[in-house]
Amino acid sequence: MPAERIALITGANKGIGFEIARQLGERGAVVLVGARDEVRGKAAADSLAGRGITAVPLRIDVTDPASVADAASWIERRHGRLDVLVNNAGIAGGFGGAPSAATAGDLREVYETNVFGVVSVTNAMLPLLRRSEAGRIVNMSSHVGSLTLNTDPGSPLANVNMLAYQSSKTALNALTVLYAKELKGTPVKVNLANPGPVATDINQHRGRLTPAEGAVIAVRLALLDDSGPSGACLAENGTVPW
Repeated sequence: MPAERIALITGANKGIGFEIARQLGERGAVVLVGARDEVRGKAAADSLAGRGITAVPLRIDVTDPASVADAASWIERRHGRLDVLVNNAGIAGGFGGAPSAATAGDLREVYETNVFGVVSVTNAMLPLLRRSEAGRIVNMSSHVGSLTLNTDPGSPLANVNMLAYQSSKTALNALTVLYAKELKGTPVKVNLANPGPVATDINQHRGRLTPAEGAVIAVRLALLDDSGPSGACLAENGTVPW
C-alpha cells in the first residue's frame, strides 16, 4: 500500500462523506474534499485541517463532465495519481409517488448523480487509480437497492417503493460488479459499501446510525489490503444480499 494515500471523496462537505474524509485523514491520507459548492467544500476542508488532517477542497460536480475532467486534471498535476476514490455523492430526488406515476425525468434527476455521475467520475479517475500501487474504488450503496430484500414479503423493505432512488442503487450495484470484472487482475479493487440506516439529509435525519458509524465500512474498504475482495457489497456486520 502507498505510504501516503491520496483519497478523493465526492459529496464530502457533510454527512457520511465528511466522516469518511475525517476517518481517512486520521489514518494519514491526504483527503480531497469533493463538493459542488466551493464555499461549503472549503469550510469542510478547513474544519478537517483544524483537526490536524491534510485536507484540500476540490470542486467537483459529478453531473457536469467538464467539472469532473477539471478535477481529474488538477489531481494529475498536483499528485500524479489517486489511491482511493469514494463515490459518495448521491440524492434521493423529489419524486415519492407510485412507480406508475413517475416520469422519465423523475428517474433521470436521480440517475444523473447516483449512476451516471459515478460512471463519469470513475472513468475520469481510473487512469490515476491505475498508477496507484493499490487503487481502491468504493461506491456507496444502500439496502434499499437489494433485489433480494425488495422481493422478500417479510423484509422491512416489503412496503418501500421509491422507484428512482431504489432502482438507482440497484443499478449502482450492477455497475460496480462490472467494473470489478474489468479490473480483475489489476491492483485496483472496486466494492460497494452499505452504511446502513444513517441519519442524513437524504432521509430527513431519521436513521438510527450516526454518519461516523455509517462511514466505517467505506473506510475499511478504502484501506483494503491485497487479500481483500473486489466486487463485493459489504456492511459493517457482513455481506449484504443483492
